[in-house]
Amino acid sequence: MLAQFLQFLYSGMTVGSAYALAALGFTIIYNTSGVINFAQGEFIMLGGMLAALLSAGGVPLPLAIIIAVAVTGAVGVMMEKLVIEPARDAQVVTLIIITIGASLTIRGLVQIFLGKGTHALAPFSGDTPIQFLGASLLPQSLWVLGVTLLVVGALAWFFGRTMLGKAMLATSNNRLAAQLVGIDTRRVLLLSFGLAALLGAVGGILVAPITYTSYDAGIMLGLKGFVAAVLGGLGGGVGAVVGGLILGVAESMTAGYISSSYKDAVPFVLILLILFFMPRGLFGAKISERV
Repeated sequence: MLAQFLQFLYSGMTVGSAYALAALGFTIIYNTSGVINFAQGEFIMLGGMLAALLSAGGVPLPLAIIIAVAVTGAVGVMMEKLVIEPARDAQVVTLIIITIGASLTIRGLVQIFLGKGTHALAPFSGDTPIQFLGASLLPQSLWVLGVTLLVVGALAWFFGRTMLGKAMLATSNNRLAAQLVGIDTRRVLLLSFGLAALLGAVGGILVAPITYTSYDAGIMLGLKGFVAAVLGGLGGGVGAVVGGLILGVAESMTAGYISSSYKDAVPFVLILLILFFMPRGLFGAKISERV
């Protein structure tokens, strides 16, 4: 029984780490602009698709990953510059609808130019399972967990130690005050979209060897990342990570102990419970003041 429980736990923590990276992207953009970016799932899909196709085309895996992350980050920056910035004075609801339109556009372009097929990325360090306390753990799962921890640590350093990171925090706390002290809030918003796209690409690349990827893979990953972000409170990195892990483990336990048919219903049940009983999330972000 313990081995079975640990097996479900390992699986849940692996996929939960991917949700956490998606949730971090939602959180960063929300805090700098007040907008929920529903194209975040497409950044996840795009990173995984590009890395898989480049690797299959003979590009060395490390180089394929770098190119995929860079291109996805550039797409995030272009999206903000070409789509969000021209509508920056629109209401928040309008901006959210615009991000949904951008999501559909990216998905359609990927379908046209990269195809509808399912693609796999080779595991970073083999696929021989590691036995730990009676349960099997894929080496790729360790990559997912380890890189997620590194990303969280890097973001903590970035926001706490760099001027640009502090400018982004200042913008999230009070955009008008940030403008008054000379912070270019337009540039901050541009960088926040680029950073969110980079995080999404990293998440998509990490899970591609486990779950495979296709042009429509970002739909559920994006929605689940959003649920994780709301669960964590949309307030910061810790909440996003905790929300992602909780969601991943809840899904895995539901699939293991009840039925895999109900796994995808877990995020929607959770978000209903959050909205009813904890509208500010686990970490108390003041969502009601901004949406």
